Amino acid sequence: MDGKGIGITGLKKRYGRGDTAVDALKGVDMEVAPGEVVGLIGPSGSGKSTLLKCLGAVIEPTSGRMRLGAEVIYDDGWKVKDIRALRRDRIGFVFQAPYLIPFLDVTDNVALPSMLAGVANAEARQRAVELLQALDVGHRARAMPSQLSGGEQQRVAIARGLVNQPPVILADEPTAPLDSERALAVIRILNEMARKFETAIIVVTHDEKIIPTFKRIYHIRDGVTYEEEGEGRGFE
Repeated sequence: MDGKGIGITGLKKRYGRGDTAVDALKGVDMEVAPGEVVGLIGPSGSGKSTLLKCLGAVIEPTSGRMRLGAEVIYDDGWKVKDIRALRRDRIGFVFQAPYLIPFLDVTDNVALPSMLAGVANAEARQRAVELLQALDVGHRARAMPSQLSGGEQQRVAIARGLVNQPPVILADEPTAPLDSERALAVIRILNEMARKFETAIIVVTHDEKIIPTFKRIYHIRDGVTYEEEGEGRGFE
């Protein structure tokens, strides 16, 4: 795998010590290629949230190995100096709720991560506008979040996650609040963006409407993952 994609090997996370210790992850293995959208499913308490936080460099694993493209970012300890910059520049997040900033218009909501990364304001806004157009919400570029429909807000959130062209996007229940038509539209967009930008996308979901669209699915239960082929062929 070259400069994109993500791989994890033997990832473990233990909370607490001694008799009260809880092993949330017990040795997770996962590989997602550039341009691929993979589903991650499992019951409550299975370790999904912990795994996503480790992948997003929000919490530190206890042991194991994580790689972004050819670079090892964690190997029984962080191998990057600036964890905040790693999260900001190389990992995109899409959540169940869009979490748009209510007093910024759509363009500035999308452009903000690039601005925080040091990109000139004009260039950041141009990137934002191009992404909004690609996601068919370019006509809403100057609108405020409160003026958008739920589906439009989620498309803007996807654009924000993509604006720094991260090698990985972590999507946590991105279709939960949407009806079937809008949920499938969001997954179609994620597939299109994954191919266009060679982004590896992991979608955590309970949403039975979208599970048949995944080519590959990772199940997690009791802190351990296993892989199966999905029912669908994605959106080719």
